[in-house]
Amino acid sequence: MGVKLNKGELSRQREQLRLLERLLPSLDLKRRQLTVQRDKERSRLHDIEDQLEDLRRHIAEELPMLADATVDLTGLVRVAEVELGEENVVAVRLPRLAEVRFETGRYSALARPFWVDITMERLQSACRLELEVRIAKERMRRVDLAVRRVTQRVNLFERVLIPRARRSISRIRLHLGEAERAAVVQAKLSKGKRLRELVP
Repeated sequence: MGVKLNKGELSRQREQLRLLERLLPSLDLKRRQLTVQRDKERSRLHDIEDQLEDLRRHIAEELPMLADATVDLTGLVRVAEVELGEENVVAVRLPRLAEVRFETGRYSALARPFWVDITMERLQSACRLELEVRIAKERMRRVDLAVRRVTQRVNLFERVLIPRARRSISRIRLHLGEAERAAVVQAKLSKGKRLRELVP
């Protein structure tokens, strides 16, 4: 649909331009906040992955006996329930790990080696960190998506909508100016014609 070249449309286009120019700074601020949040989430993910890697190294050093295939650790630790929460960060709903409950397999203290208790604790810690990594990745995905969407909106405002409104305003002004000049010229010609008709 073309732009109407009248004063009503000029007023509408000016109002739309004012609105767009008012909204753009808040969108840009949100984009910057989301970018900062994305950096925080990336850092948090790397920290959790580092903790998990450190734990694995620690387990390998502390419990080298886990390499013994004759000790059956099947069913020693099982995740019974994972409770997730949600938080609103820069208008993006992000998951968080609220609680993890584990079930431990029954075993006789005499039938299993002494280090099984420590192994159960380490397995629970590793499992919790694995869940934290998954959740941190999901948080990153959601924040990335939000950054992409807000960036698209900012670009739409800056590169399309605001320039289009400015061009429309210029076009309407030019047309109205030309119409006004034509009306003035027409009025002068009419006045001159009337004067010539009055003068004998």
